[in-house]
Amino acid sequence: MSIRTDLAVEMIDEDAASLPKGIKRKLRKSSACSITEIIVTDDAAGARIGKRKGRYITIETDRLSASPQDFDEQVENIAAEIVSLKGEDRKTALVAGLGNSDITPDALGPLVISQVIATRHLHDELPEGHPMRSLNKVSAISPGVLGQTGIEAAEVIRSLCETVKPDCVIVIDALACSDISRLGSTIQLTDTGIAPGSGVQNRRREFTKETLGIPVIAVGVPTVVDMHTIVENITGNPPDKHLPNMMVTPRDVDKLIERTARLLAFSINKAVQPELTVEDITALS
Repeated sequence: MSIRTDLAVEMIDEDAASLPKGIKRKLRKSSACSITEIIVTDDAAGARIGKRKGRYITIETDRLSASPQDFDEQVENIAAEIVSLKGEDRKTALVAGLGNSDITPDALGPLVISQVIATRHLHDELPEGHPMRSLNKVSAISPGVLGQTGIEAAEVIRSLCETVKPDCVIVIDALACSDISRLGSTIQLTDTGIAPGSGVQNRRREFTKETLGIPVIAVGVPTVVDMHTIVENITGNPPDKHLPNMMVTPRDVDKLIERTARLLAFSINKAVQPELTVEDITALS
């Protein structure tokens, strides 16, 4: 099937008795979500599913557009998975929110950045002994999109990495999926970086360890699925290539983006500032 998806979990047959050589799957569950981790152990195995060698963590929850009662626990779970990917020893981070803030399904990254607690400047601006000086140095930016700035987002981030010199980059972006049920209910985390727009056939320059020189953790939520993929999933046959295609997004996408951005921002804040509680983050956001 010629499906369009950014999700590694959708490239694996859930009903298969065994996985292809070089691919492992681990399942775990908490009271707040279920987690599937796919580990691609070599490049040859990755090529078979169109993914790089690395770890892909899929977190499945209830509708992210709702206001969950277990918000704090979700934050703790997502933060723990981010830490497992970036490593506890990497203390400084550059957080980049990709996307176009003028297009709601693509506005996730910029809206997350508006709620990330930037702290890199505090060490120089606050007096000795101030408790905020003990926070890890975090920078946050939304670089916009090529059509707005004339500059590839990856070029902006690479330049910033040379100046800011973070230990890692955390990139947030809206994704595409092939299964409608995953829209707004799935979060993917990976240590392989990201190629923005690849799921909607608008691939931009990559954010990876190879291009930036430091580990890149990608965080994404599927907000769109294209109509041709829906038809192919339902019928098992590819649609007529001459038929027009369109991107489909949930009708509550505004709430989805708003509430998912808050969840991801809190989770990233917790991952990069582990000494802070959710209550602390609420007060500082």
